[in-house]
Amino acid sequence: MWFANFFIAGSITMVLPFLSLYIEELGNYTDAYVQSWSGWVFGITFVSAFLCSPIWGKIGDRYGRKNILIISAAGLALSVFLMGFVTSVWQLFLLRLFMGIFTGFIPMSQALISTQTPKNIAGQVLGSLQTGSITGSLMGPLLGGWIADSIGYATTFQYVSITVALSALIVFFGIHEQRIKKEGDHEKTSYQSREVLAHIFKHPMLFMVMIVSLFVQIAHFSIQPILSLFVGDLHGPENLALFSGIAFSAAGLGNLMMSKQWGKIADRIGYVKILVFLLFMAGIVYFPAAFVTNIWQLVVLRFLLGVSIGGIIPVRTAYIRQEAPVAMQGEVLGYNTSIRFLGNIIGPSMGGMIAGAYGFSMVFFVTSALLVISGTLLFMAMNRSVTSTKHIPGY
Repeated sequence: MWFANFFIAGSITMVLPFLSLYIEELGNYTDAYVQSWSGWVFGITFVSAFLCSPIWGKIGDRYGRKNILIISAAGLALSVFLMGFVTSVWQLFLLRLFMGIFTGFIPMSQALISTQTPKNIAGQVLGSLQTGSITGSLMGPLLGGWIADSIGYATTFQYVSITVALSALIVFFGIHEQRIKKEGDHEKTSYQSREVLAHIFKHPMLFMVMIVSLFVQIAHFSIQPILSLFVGDLHGPENLALFSGIAFSAAGLGNLMMSKQWGKIADRIGYVKILVFLLFMAGIVYFPAAFVTNIWQLVVLRFLLGVSIGGIIPVRTAYIRQEAPVAMQGEVLGYNTSIRFLGNIIGPSMGGMIAGAYGFSMVFFVTSALLVISGTLLFMAMNRSVTSTKHIPGY
């Protein structure tokens, strides 16, 4: 599963650094037009992903997650392949919308591994799994920027689709899923959607962690679609795709170094406590990026952002692993993924509009504020519900 995530994350992130630059090639557009459409094209994928994630999660709970992963990888490969042939922004927009139906490979893989893992080491195991997607995300932008500068943007999309398809083959031949229907006598072997939603709303901390996921994604993705444009302002047009890839990958390096460690610490100290700490840390790191004057200052801050963001996903998934019965975990994680994708819709669109109206610096100010607010809300919820946030070893 680690290798499948590596190829998926590496392949998809190969095209992210030059997505806005690809739009510029499709016509003679103004900077404001490109910035705004970069946000919409980047974010539209997550509209269909937002709608489909709970459905895929429910199907995975019932019929197994391996088959869903194969379908997801095949759909992503087809979408990326066709993007290499577009001739207008609207065609790219519609293909990104179609791609969203199959987006969610990595969250579904986390649900698969989560159900195969004892609760008391879930943070460490999921942190280890995440290093696969992080390593791919680290190498993808660098390779994508170099390849795009060498052979062009459209051809890069076509080659990337091959490595995405490779993930489907890895899952098909390399993964054996052990079906675990329940972990205790009091648990059911299947749940209706209304029972899953009732479970979420009856556990206030679980609900709050999922809501915080929304704000984290809005904050994290607000800068993604315009990052290459910001790099262009700082560095100039020379080897722009490559330096955009370096800026993207810096966060991945920090993420790679710390994701497993944050999971291990959270297994011992408590998942919500670590989430609160990481949110405040990320908010503090984001703020000074508004004042950078060269590319290397931005790279250093992106690295520190990766260190802080690195633990949020595995720690959050491990907390859900602890709070949700195994037979509904896929659907609960599906709702959480859906909420995250909603943030992915709002974030890029918001970032593009703010950058177009007020400049790049304002995006960093707003992002920093959202992360600090998220940490504050979770801290307040934790203090109100101390007994439900303590981590019990072996539970």
